[in-house]
Amino acid sequence: MTRGKQKIEAQRRNAEKNQKPKGSQLEARAVGLKVICPICKVQLANQNQLGDHYGSKHPKEKPPTESS
Repeated sequence: MTRGKQKIEAQRRNAEKNQKPKGSQLEARAVGLKVICPICKVQLANQNQLGDHYGSKHPKEKPPTESS
């Protein structure tokens, strides 16, 4: 009967190990978005994406410098 107890314990450990991580993916995404477009307020990850965003969405405007 020892094997039955070991099986139950192994199933319990595997269930604990395979649980989904706590927290939401939206929270993790919000941490990564650092730059905000001052015109349309879209959030971007870095300054390079902001430059690309300006080129496609606001072609008549000049992108802000990195210091702002």
